[in-house]
Amino acid sequence: MTQGDHAPNAADLVLARDRLLGRGAGARSAGVSGHRLSQPALREALADLHEFWLTAHAAAAGVGGRGGGVALLAVGGLGRRELVPYADLDLVLVHDGRQPVDAIAERLWYPLWNAGIGLDHSVRTVGEALDVAAADLRVALGLLDARHMAGDAEVGVRLARAAREQWRTGARKRVGELVESVRKRWARSGEVAHWVEPDLKHGRGGLRDLGVLDALAAAQLVDRPGEDVEAARALLLDTRTELRRVAGRPRDVLRPQEGDEVAAALGVGDRFALVRALSGAGRSVAYAMDTALRAITASQPQRRVLGVLRRGPERRPLAEGVVLHAGEVVLARDADPGKDPGLLLRVAAAAVRTGHPIAPAALARLSDTAPEPRGPWPAEVRQDLVALLGAGEGLTDVVEAMDRTGLWARLFPEWGAVRDLPPRDAAHVWTVDRHLVRTAVNAARRVTAVSRPDLLLIGALLHDIGKGRDQDHSVVGAALATQVGARLGLPKPDVDTLAAMVRHHLLLPDTATRRDIEDPATVERVAETLDRDPVLLELLHALAEADSLATGPGVWTDWKAALVSDLVRRARAAMAGERLPAGVLFDQDKRALAESAAESGRPEVLVEGSGRPATVTIATADAPGVLSKAAGVLALNSLEVHAATMAGHRGAAVGVFTVTPRFGSMPDPALLREQFARAVAGTLPLAEKLAAKERDYGVAADDPPTPRVLWFDHEAGDPGVVVLELRCADRIGLLHGVAGALERCGVDVRWTRVATHGGSVVDSFGIPKGTGPGWRRAIENAVLRAVE
Repeated sequence: MTQGDHAPNAADLVLARDRLLGRGAGARSAGVSGHRLSQPALREALADLHEFWLTAHAAAAGVGGRGGGVALLAVGGLGRRELVPYADLDLVLVHDGRQPVDAIAERLWYPLWNAGIGLDHSVRTVGEALDVAAADLRVALGLLDARHMAGDAEVGVRLARAAREQWRTGARKRVGELVESVRKRWARSGEVAHWVEPDLKHGRGGLRDLGVLDALAAAQLVDRPGEDVEAARALLLDTRTELRRVAGRPRDVLRPQEGDEVAAALGVGDRFALVRALSGAGRSVAYAMDTALRAITASQPQRRVLGVLRRGPERRPLAEGVVLHAGEVVLARDADPGKDPGLLLRVAAAAVRTGHPIAPAALARLSDTAPEPRGPWPAEVRQDLVALLGAGEGLTDVVEAMDRTGLWARLFPEWGAVRDLPPRDAAHVWTVDRHLVRTAVNAARRVTAVSRPDLLLIGALLHDIGKGRDQDHSVVGAALATQVGARLGLPKPDVDTLAAMVRHHLLLPDTATRRDIEDPATVERVAETLDRDPVLLELLHALAEADSLATGPGVWTDWKAALVSDLVRRARAAMAGERLPAGVLFDQDKRALAESAAESGRPEVLVEGSGRPATVTIATADAPGVLSKAAGVLALNSLEVHAATMAGHRGAAVGVFTVTPRFGSMPDPALLREQFARAVAGTLPLAEKLAAKERDYGVAADDPPTPRVLWFDHEAGDPGVVVLELRCADRIGLLHGVAGALERCGVDVRWTRVATHGGSVVDSFGIPKGTGPGWRRAIENAVLRAVE
């Protein structure tokens, strides 16, 4: 279908929009005196532009004026005049049913579709629209923003007013449906607060929640949002506006690569400052939502049982001074927070244990009257803290409620430095404060594995408390843990253990995934670092798991768990004075494989295990380049290498690789053997094929870290071996390229370990010490060139 010559051109609308956004020809002329529009001004300008164009377009399409019986309404962002860049247009063509409107609808919608403008549209009578709204919650909420744009104003205004009245009178009956839809959306989209990459629109504490709050207020079920929520609305809207202007397309999830530019445009510093500000905004909105949902749920009519109205809720004791009333944890009538220093913790623990929220009135009273416990804490108050930390999954929401009211900082003044603090490590998905709480939740599941569950729970809560400063967070954190432990009233030996937990919380996972743990010297170094304390060792083992699980998906794998457990077993034996077994590289099958390769001159491959993880042994007649060629073949078959050990045996070069398939199952050993033989013979262009695989399947890292090469002289065990550690973004074939660079430098790699952290890796190589002043610099340059 084509428009008439007199109809507005949708391409002109797109061109004018792009000029407003500073894109395309003539963009500079769109701003005020050439200046970039502010975010509110840009939304206003976009709303004016689209409203002007749609008004003219509707007239040309046949949407008549007064008495014509047809009207065009805007809902969504245009209806609210909060139109962000590249937003879909939500339009309703409403009519009185007296005339056919199909032709009018086609003339309205097709030009917008052809111009690539997103469109959510409907054509209905007033009665049909109200019937759909009665059955579809999303439509009912959308019509609350309906605004007349063109045509018969009487028809348009009648629908808008009727939709609002229908919602106001029927909203109370739809509370259950509304709460269910909100919780499903939260489960899909996560949180704005505490998430490193927040979904500004759909996440918990985002713009969708603000729309729900507005709808509940329109139905007079809750009060209008307060000043803190309105300030959060402004920040969320401005951030979403600027994110889409920077990205040049629809985008609601703020990612690191856009963060700095968006932050600069908003005047809030860098992306870390922006995420921190958004976290605070999301917390304000989420708290308002929680309060509103509790209020409307509690206000539902009481049920009748056998025709008799059920009695009101009873008060059930939960702990001393704490009771459950109407589904909320409240203070007992005779409770006195000012004279009971443990009451705050008992209230919190009861809320976590029962899964019921703390009543806002109780939080307000505690905030007004509960004192900061003086150090050293009495033993019973400390026990209340341990009970809270070990209470389980509900700890997250309870700490959030306490933190918003200033009660958590009353217990832990050190918390301010990590509140809403974005992590610098890309593997983390939570802000630091939420990560600490999640670690404590995970640690609660491990308390039966340690002899000191109290120290495990407190250490889990504090292990990253030193972040947000310029110094090593483990060192700063250990000093802060000492301070906290003394305030809690822990005995001096326990304070020392707590500080050591924080200082060395990365020791076990880093050593297990980056060093050769079969080397007795490596194990001995771990035992000495921990002062040969088996209690500290078991605490760090449990903390390593809890910490990794709270970091992000895929950080704690079966492979990592097995490595850490093996290291702990060996370290425990070393602490007990037992003789450590030397690592055994070759069993009988591997030796036979090596001897066969040496005798026949043909490469051999042995695969053991199903792949979670599996061991691949590759042997060939002794020749240089085995590590790089084998790593390339494994990468070509989508196998992720975790560890490799290289050695010679009776004239054969042997590599033992621990691998996991990135997806699917292990490849056929015959295929690996054939490809490795071709790689050794030089007939398989590994670099070319890996580059093609990277182009087809690789995912470019967001804001990749700068590659770094570090050296460690005393961590390989063998005094003749040094550890080279490469830290960089991960990519397909990385180990192949780096191993090739080392081989071209004449370096004989003894072993390698690969630790993956989200989109980045730490590749560690045990290599013989070289000589000469420029030896290390030459190797560093070669490795960094391979990475680039």
